[in-house]
Amino acid sequence: MKLDEIKHEGLRRWIWQMAAMCEPKDIVIVDGSDAQREEIIQLALRNGDLIKLNQDKHPGCYYHRSNSGDVARTEQLTFICTQDKYQAGPTNNWMSPQEARDRATGIFSRSMRNRVMYVIPFSMGPIGSQFSKIGVQITDSLYVVINMMIMTRAGSAVLDALGYKGEFTRCMHGLASLDPERRLILHFPQDNEIWSVGSGYGGNALLGKKCLALRIASYQARQEGWLAEHMLLMGIESPSGQITYIAAAFPSACGKTNLAMLIPPEGFKAKGYRIFTIGDDITWLRVNTDGQLWGINPEAGMFGVAPGTNTQSNPNAMATIGKNTIFTNTLLKPDYTVWWEGCDGETPASGVNWQGLPWYPGLRDADNKLILGAHPNSRFTAPLSQCPSVSRRIEQPQGVPISAIIFGGRRATVTPLVYEAFNWEHGVYIGATTSSEVTAAQTQGIGDLRFDPMAMLPFCGYNLADYLSHWLRTGERLNPAPKIFHVNWFRKDENGNFLWPGYGDNLRVLEWIISRCNNKIEAQKTAIGFMPGPNDLDLTGLNIDPETMEKLLKIDKDLWLEEMDKREKFLKEKLGNTVPVEIFQQHLLLKNRLNKN
Repeated sequence: MKLDEIKHEGLRRWIWQMAAMCEPKDIVIVDGSDAQREEIIQLALRNGDLIKLNQDKHPGCYYHRSNSGDVARTEQLTFICTQDKYQAGPTNNWMSPQEARDRATGIFSRSMRNRVMYVIPFSMGPIGSQFSKIGVQITDSLYVVINMMIMTRAGSAVLDALGYKGEFTRCMHGLASLDPERRLILHFPQDNEIWSVGSGYGGNALLGKKCLALRIASYQARQEGWLAEHMLLMGIESPSGQITYIAAAFPSACGKTNLAMLIPPEGFKAKGYRIFTIGDDITWLRVNTDGQLWGINPEAGMFGVAPGTNTQSNPNAMATIGKNTIFTNTLLKPDYTVWWEGCDGETPASGVNWQGLPWYPGLRDADNKLILGAHPNSRFTAPLSQCPSVSRRIEQPQGVPISAIIFGGRRATVTPLVYEAFNWEHGVYIGATTSSEVTAAQTQGIGDLRFDPMAMLPFCGYNLADYLSHWLRTGERLNPAPKIFHVNWFRKDENGNFLWPGYGDNLRVLEWIISRCNNKIEAQKTAIGFMPGPNDLDLTGLNIDPETMEKLLKIDKDLWLEEMDKREKFLKEKLGNTVPVEIFQQHLLLKNRLNKN
């Protein structure tokens, strides 16, 4: 397709404006065809953006190694650009739209000379669904083009749906010099526009993902009365044949993909449980005319963390990435297969690490620090359609009805295995005060604790206090509202060992959750919420003693009161004085309940 064949005059005009700024040698419209994808892959192989993997062992798979200073989201260089600083809120970096465009224009200017500018029309969500949003991304990165064709519904069909005057998000991306000092990820929610320059990492460069599907979409969701959330989406079929749909929010690298694709333990398979995967990272939620909350996964692929992924932790993910996958920053073995820490099989004797350097087990740097073969945030990009547990409803335009919302994080202490909110307001408070130990997907110190409301701290495109108000107001429209829960798979004993086995055994907790949603089981009322009794979880076939279960479900009053002080400090100092009064009311109610016990 040629540029002058695009029907949408506003889109054509914008592409010409961006081309005048970047001065590419050519402009290519991505039509989404297999033939064009193959042509782009061959170009990427010739210029070194991709390395072809062993096609006998990794059919249709390729390897990419990013710049060593460009391996994770750069939150300190990510800005919300609104006219009023308040609209961005205290948890976002803010820059005025004029300053942002001026600074980015200086970096973009002539940056695509001798390079091709690719134009990618894409749909987040099934094309034509009331849930869905159309974007158009410009980029000079072949890696980005190939990944966007996996992660979104991209091509000519999107342009057909856009028509002559349809609304779309303008997504401008360029690699430029990849200099961290000349890197910006800019969001203009009031203009429905994103500019990202100086990074090729997925979270900064695949603009349909966190940038559009969360930061821009969350702003649009508030304006239009829906929710854009950092959540997995899954269905659980019980022995009776009833399917209960659950959305769950965890910070990056805290188990969303593993949970979305879990395989039931043998005893639960025998009982008749089945899992259906709809999404592993992002969910868009709308209140339907029936008063229920319905959700879709706006993505078409999965951009997962490789380290720790294996056939024990996530066999469905391993099956998904068995073909047609892009591996990024893993170890490249001599036989052109990939490996990462926590992968199946023996550790290879040698290879080329994520930095492109020779590697062997036990290799250390000048400071005697162990050198990893794969980066801790190494990734794989694969079509979700390849997942063995993928739901047939993933392409249904109306989505699925949500019965439960789950929050969780990585906490070694304080938080029990599972508890249920008393009501919607209490549940919003639980989500607002969720905290987790920082993972390799962020650039702060690994292991540091940070509060992460609804796992949206890095992704909310407007004032987070107003975002919490929007959650509360959404609850007023629901009849019935989904039940809200909190889980913690990461509690440890005094020796630092995990108490809960996790992985497929998490279904034992989910069984209790869906039983609560369907009013099939009672619960114990505690200071923090409803909790299972000692015999309410099916532990058949699990080697776990009563003492361990007691530790998993224990509420330590002193630790919780310490936690309450941290929560109050976060709410007041980080979110500011516009936090909804309902959140502070729930905080005081919980503190009073703890003091009475």
